[in-house]
Amino acid sequence: MPLDIVVVMDPIESIKIAKDSTFAMLLEAQRRSHRLWYVVPGGLGLRDGNAVATMARLAVRDDPDGWFELQSPSQYELGAGHVLLMRRDPPVDSEYVYDTQILSLAQQAGALVVNDPQGLRDYNEKLAALLFPQCCPPTVVSRDTVALKAFIADQGEAVLKPLDGMGGRSIFRVAHGDPNTNVILETLVGDGPNLAMAQRYLPEIATGDKRILLVDGVPVDYCLARIPQGDEFRGNLAAGGRGEGRPLSERDRWIAAQVGPEMKRRGMLFVGLDVIGDYLTEVNVTSPTCIRELDAQFGLNISAGLFDAIEARAAKAWATAAT
Repeated sequence: MPLDIVVVMDPIESIKIAKDSTFAMLLEAQRRSHRLWYVVPGGLGLRDGNAVATMARLAVRDDPDGWFELQSPSQYELGAGHVLLMRRDPPVDSEYVYDTQILSLAQQAGALVVNDPQGLRDYNEKLAALLFPQCCPPTVVSRDTVALKAFIADQGEAVLKPLDGMGGRSIFRVAHGDPNTNVILETLVGDGPNLAMAQRYLPEIATGDKRILLVDGVPVDYCLARIPQGDEFRGNLAAGGRGEGRPLSERDRWIAAQVGPEMKRRGMLFVGLDVIGDYLTEVNVTSPTCIRELDAQFGLNISAGLFDAIEARAAKAWATAAT
């Protein structure tokens, strides 16, 4: 049965379709004859307590010279019969949180929201990894610069990062005794109001920061290792890292088995795990990427598995509501 797929994303005219996972999802949804709807930026709202969206019918094609067509937008009430793909990039600021609250009301009215809006609010992508401490390297999260400096001294070398960044922005590698430590901590913590994360530096980053994708709690068989280039220690593709597909290791599968069931239980249908060496460093739930790269390298269709899960959940939820 065709579904109404409503996508909340960053401006579609600005995406790079060769690397955009949301675009891969839209191509698969259209291939299955689902109806596509594009929420114009800032288009979510409330009317008389009901979730609404200003949105337009969307068509997509895998053509870098012209990858989308939009009809004229109108405002519609959201609820039963809608599948909402929440794919806006971080930061998870107050406006992002407000949008998830609107999506929760759409969910209460019968819409299926991917990923679950409560989970998007609950799971900060840095802190969520620490729900699985057995998978993580030594880590401290603090506003206290003394505690953070003590951690660096204890570990010898650490990576420091804010809790709200993405794409490798504002991530620092700091060794004990580094004369820049104080200014780095001032940048991250400020005068004390901001939490920062310190993790033991993992030299295995040289061989790649692996992105493992979970679809309804189950790992894709291959990961994308994002390998730092030149004098850069960050592997993020946005920071110039090179992507190299690899089969999952046994340790990768063990980490996925620790995290996957809880993600599935919480309605997080599409999740990206960041793994360096043998350690989980982040759990990405807002807009995980790497579908296009892995599909291209291994002849996969990751979005097909995602839409199998979406269609099954939608059919079950709406059948239950009808009885």
